[in-house]
Amino acid sequence: MVMGVDQYTSAHVFEDLPDGGRVVLDRASTGDTSGVATVRQHMRDIAIAFRAGDFAKPFEVHAQVVPGTAVMQARRSGIAYDVIDRPRGGEVRIRSTDPAAVAAIHEFLAFQRSGHHAAAHEPP
Repeated sequence: MVMGVDQYTSAHVFEDLPDGGRVVLDRASTGDTSGVATVRQHMRDIAIAFRAGDFAKPFEVHAQVVPGTAVMQARRSGIAYDVIDRPRGGEVRIRSTDPAAVAAIHEFLAFQRSGHHAAAHEPP
């Protein structure tokens, strides 16, 4: 319910990158225009909330404090969240030059991969 679409008919990727990482959410089909629009809005909402240090949505999904979010909240001024539309959904690219923030981002993404049984990279 938090994402607005069925996570089981969507593909998640939580990828670590040297300067942070990215969260990808794609619908199964480009023909699901309503679902694609919902995913894109969800990604925009996530980026806005995370920029403000608000990690309530991941807490709602997992019913627990998500590892890494306390540091991400404390160091939010040094973390950038950029939204990228994709053909079947959207992506939030997370960047920082702060090593502690990058470590926290990686911790957050690792927990998300495990919690969502998601990939660390997109399939080739």
